[in-house]
Amino acid sequence: MSQFSRRTVLAATAIALLSFTSTACVGGAEAGSHGGGQLRIRIAYQAIPNADLVVKNQRLLEKALPDAEIQWVKFESGGDVNTAVIAGSVDLGLVGSSPVAKGLSAPLNIPYKVAWIHDLIGDNEALVAKKNIPSITALRGRRIATPFGSTAHYSLLAALESAGLKATDVTLVDLQPQDALAAWQRGDIDAAYVWAPSLTELKKNGRVLASSRAIGAQGKPTADLGVVTTTFAQRHPEALNAWLKAQDQAVALAKTDPAKAAVAIGAELNLEPAEAKKQLAELVLLSAKEQQALGHLGKPDAPGKLAAALRDAALFLQSQKAVETVPDLAVFEKALAVEELSHATR
Repeated sequence: MSQFSRRTVLAATAIALLSFTSTACVGGAEAGSHGGGQLRIRIAYQAIPNADLVVKNQRLLEKALPDAEIQWVKFESGGDVNTAVIAGSVDLGLVGSSPVAKGLSAPLNIPYKVAWIHDLIGDNEALVAKKNIPSITALRGRRIATPFGSTAHYSLLAALESAGLKATDVTLVDLQPQDALAAWQRGDIDAAYVWAPSLTELKKNGRVLASSRAIGAQGKPTADLGVVTTTFAQRHPEALNAWLKAQDQAVALAKTDPAKAAVAIGAELNLEPAEAKKQLAELVLLSAKEQQALGHLGKPDAPGKLAAALRDAALFLQSQKAVETVPDLAVFEKALAVEELSHATR
């Protein structure tokens, strides 16, 4: 495999394009705005069938902030979004809980906050193997693809550990979902832990050995989170509030009229509405009010258990030598944008 994968090229291209237009770079202008004062919001999104794609497709944020310039840029994984945030090229973005846990730990120490839970990952991420492989233990010595640093990577490591295997007992291959699917079709890999829509294709001639829903029930839950840089949150609270309200509006649509939401999601993923609706149902979506529960983000006077879950994920990643040091729980609690979320629910 070439040292420079498609993932690397895509990430570098996206970051370069954003950095070229970003006023957070050498020009020294305020992050998130043009030098002339017009608000620019740079949003990183991923091809995940949740309500974030409804916000994008229905232009809910553009309607709420008609005078702002909204830039939506697609990324292949949360690790790539972390890289873009570090480069100063993203204000808001979707990042999996595992990359967020890594981002809040050393050596990255990314200055961002979790403002939204896009979804609790269920059966939308899973480990699929060739049909002649009956169990996780039978993966010993096999090649398994997954995007390194992603929630799928985290869940894969947890699944291997639960089955009594170490990461060194298998050959892990760093591939994005589409690339993993191509490698699967060529016969280059024996299994893959990825998310839909690539997961849907793998299932057609593979065997599901584990899902993130089951792994989460065993104590290692994963989620897709909405992060905001601390700089943007401080300088543009009204814009962040509008973004949160747009996300809540999209979740309400997905819950009350999933067929209509599926049309928007399908348009973004090039899927038939029926398939988009099926994939949407594999995720758990939470309203802003529901996210204020103690089990999730919580409230200003009571940070939610998401902070502890993120720290637990970071500790697990540290045990896998993917993180150098893990900060105290207070750091993760401070990273929950509970004050901002409370404003959005008023």
